[in-house]
Amino acid sequence: MPLIILIVALNCGRIGQMAVGIFDSGLGGLTVLDAVQKRLPDVPFVYFGDNAHAPYGVRDADNVHDLTKSAVTRLWDSGCNLVILACNTASAAALRRMQEAGVPEGKRVLGVFVPLIEALTERQWGDNSPPREVAIKHVALFATPATVSSRAFQRELAFRAIGVDVEAQACGGVVDAIEDGDLILAEALVRSHVDALKRKMPNPHAAILGCTHYPLMEEVFQAALGPDVKVFSQADLVAESLSDYLERHPGMTGSGDETLFLTTGDAKRVSDRATQFLRRKIEFQAA
Repeated sequence: MPLIILIVALNCGRIGQMAVGIFDSGLGGLTVLDAVQKRLPDVPFVYFGDNAHAPYGVRDADNVHDLTKSAVTRLWDSGCNLVILACNTASAAALRRMQEAGVPEGKRVLGVFVPLIEALTERQWGDNSPPREVAIKHVALFATPATVSSRAFQRELAFRAIGVDVEAQACGGVVDAIEDGDLILAEALVRSHVDALKRKMPNPHAAILGCTHYPLMEEVFQAALGPDVKVFSQADLVAESLSDYLERHPGMTGSGDETLFLTTGDAKRVSDRATQFLRRKIEFQAA
């Protein structure tokens, strides 16, 4: 089951032989890290946030691809084997292009879309049967402008299901508000975007939170959508997928023994925001 986790080690001599990492444009991937750490408490991770260039969701596809490819290549060159992109925008704009261009032998880059779609369509990993009808017919997709414009979610869904109506809502401003720690503004923006979506699709059966920042606002999304709408969030699904992947590829975990946090932004500021979001002490180092 493909998923996205980016291994982060700009200098493996300094960081250690960390083989599993989480990459995101900013803080959103912390929701994935939190879930995978709970699922895999004995596996060390390196979290890398490209906060200096966040948010990715307002950048064009080529720019996002170039930033993502540069980061992944640096990690591969540092000896990191498994790369998971915990960023939907990076996954949408970069993953397929990188895989089609060829991945170095012994290296892997995986994404977060497919675990989510397989949960939505109730298909198991490795199910390559033709697309079929599924129970959920009307899906609301909340994502960044770049992810929405890429139509990557719709493309991946079409490989697995037919007859599903997807209405996408580009949630401008939400990631910026979360990154700035302005949760009051983020909540107001979420409610506004849900209202806009419901004007186009009044009665969605399910809603996809297509950005790893959005689980921080999951309760707000659910309240605005109403109790009858099933909300799919990625963190737990990615954790389950990664656990399955590592059982089948145990050599990808490497020999590291500690979890580290790196950022291209201001380490103290990012640490403060991360501590606020996860409600536990997080200390970032300058990448």
